[in-house]
Amino acid sequence: MPSAQAVRAAIVASLRHGDATLDSTAQALKISSRTLQRHLGRLGTSHSEMLAEVRLDIACRLLGDSSKRLSEIAKFVGYSNASSFSRTFVRLMKIQPITYRQQQLADRPSGANHRKRSHAAGR
Repeated sequence: MPSAQAVRAAIVASLRHGDATLDSTAQALKISSRTLQRHLGRLGTSHSEMLAEVRLDIACRLLGDSSKRLSEIAKFVGYSNASSFSRTFVRLMKIQPITYRQQQLADRPSGANHRKRSHAAGR
């Protein structure tokens, strides 16, 4: 069975192709969708949870490292528009994406971590 890291890598690859579904991830891992579901269940997670984590990781990295517009980042991580991306980001991070970017840029000289969930995610 694939490791959690291998599943995340398959999800990243699927996102690049614009098709980050359970089926596409399972196909990339050369196992059935149902087998992947059961395996992830045994790991205490699900495809949708892992997809959300991967999207958040990528979004945080892009917000901190690039001057890409919010709409470009939203599309890159698989959201239909910037508004749905922003709502999800706020729900998960408890901070607006633009505010997160500003904090990351302000923290950059001190070598801040890209996915700094800081105080926001702990609540």
